[in-house]
Amino acid sequence: DCVGSLEELKSKPGLSAESMILKALEGGEIDLHRPYIDEVTFDCSECKGEKMRRLPEVLDAWFDSGAMPVAQWHYPFENEELFDRFFPADYICEAVDQTRGWFYTLHALSTLLFDQPCFRNVICLGHILDAQGEKMSKSRGNVVDPWLILNSQGADALRWYLITSSPAGNVRRFSVELVSEAQRRFLLTLWNVYSFFVTYANIDKFDPRSVAEVRYQSELDRWVLSELNLLIDEVTTALEGYDPTTAGRRIQGFVDNLSNWYVRRSRRRFWKSESDADKLAAYTTLYHCLVTLARLLAPFTPFVAEEMYQNLVPSFSPEEPESVHLAEFPVADLSQVDEQLASDIALAMRVASLGRAARSNAGIKVRQPLAEVRVLTRSSGEWEGLERLASHVQEELNVKEVNLLPPDKLEEVVDKPGWSVAMEASYGVAIDTKITPELADEGKARELVHRLQTMRKRADFDIADYIVTYYQGGEAIKRVITGFATYIRQETLSRDLVEGVPEKEAYTESHRIDGDEVVLGVKKLQ
Repeated sequence: DCVGSLEELKSKPGLSAESMILKALEGGEIDLHRPYIDEVTFDCSECKGEKMRRLPEVLDAWFDSGAMPVAQWHYPFENEELFDRFFPADYICEAVDQTRGWFYTLHALSTLLFDQPCFRNVICLGHILDAQGEKMSKSRGNVVDPWLILNSQGADALRWYLITSSPAGNVRRFSVELVSEAQRRFLLTLWNVYSFFVTYANIDKFDPRSVAEVRYQSELDRWVLSELNLLIDEVTTALEGYDPTTAGRRIQGFVDNLSNWYVRRSRRRFWKSESDADKLAAYTTLYHCLVTLARLLAPFTPFVAEEMYQNLVPSFSPEEPESVHLAEFPVADLSQVDEQLASDIALAMRVASLGRAARSNAGIKVRQPLAEVRVLTRSSGEWEGLERLASHVQEELNVKEVNLLPPDKLEEVVDKPGWSVAMEASYGVAIDTKITPELADEGKARELVHRLQTMRKRADFDIADYIVTYYQGGEAIKRVITGFATYIRQETLSRDLVEGVPEKEAYTESHRIDGDEVVLGVKKLQ
């Protein structure tokens, strides 16, 4: 006999423990747990003269948890409509050990009562181990204090690592260093792109409200918007399939390309002084990418997403939701997806990566210009795409000339003296490693610009501050600065290049560039 309530218990014939019942009738508290419930007996309805007693076994406490789908609504005694509306649940999540606990009792009771599961989707989490793959234990001293992570790397970095480090069902290693690496690889990359946009948008007073329609778009703009809409579609599909790991990794891949290709290849569009259609298109495109990323990232990194959204949206568009967490999730416009352009730029990026590998193999830094790069293609279609994008490859690899070769010209990139080669999946990239005196001087000029830009940062100059640059060096340094004066002035915002001892107010450093000593000074113009 299973007694369902105190009222039912009171109705049983031959009920003992009358003091408990009287106490309840008088409004007093009654304890139906052991040992008090052991006092209660009543007559058996099927066996004459026998008493019904409490079973000595204790029901597994997981039964209560397994009954949650009905217990939360007090079903079937009430809330039948609510129960029918919300059962079975859309989603449930717990760690793998609950396959023997909560998951099991939920499934067993639901099957017994309703002949169906009580949830439609499940994510079963693997356990978190220490950095060496060992189970965390206080006795071993390998437990990571979560507050240490939250106070140093932040909640978003912790969330991002846990979501993207491995699929949900896998065990994962965990440490402060692993969270820091995830923070550096994704959140800092994203923040650098965001900071780049904010810095130059403030300098140029960019206002997205003034852009009714961008009529000019470069190939880069069309490519990144194509990738963005493809990203929205793929992230939406992954999340609807309860796969946050794939969704997060796809976002990270897009941010890498946004930073290392779109922004990198578009820098001069933002840097140039004139505000033409090309510059406006660059600002508008990057603004759209960042606002969309904030909305995409809201479920993953809520604090970073909100910070970006608050700075980018409400002040310009007060009619928009006041928080990113109240905004609609982005919807993909697949009409903007250009698969051919995506394929062409993916190949250009691959060629650039191989070219950098060839430089590295030869020990030649990217700031040193070279005469030529030869690229072995695999088809005429690839040839056409690379030919159109050759200027991007040329600038990325800092070479004077890009020559494309058909597949049957392998001998022109392999085993040639004075050339460094990198190959991958039948693609070959060879760079001419011979450095003429003219190329060497240009390399010194680029290195000088790099040193001066670093000095500007150390001197805490604003990115838009104009300066005077002072220099003292030998004949080689003088020749380089004289020959590349226009380039150096433009790149460092130097009004003048002054040979001689820097003024006292100037920030000064000594440098050695390819064996040549030089003293450099920078002074901000008022």
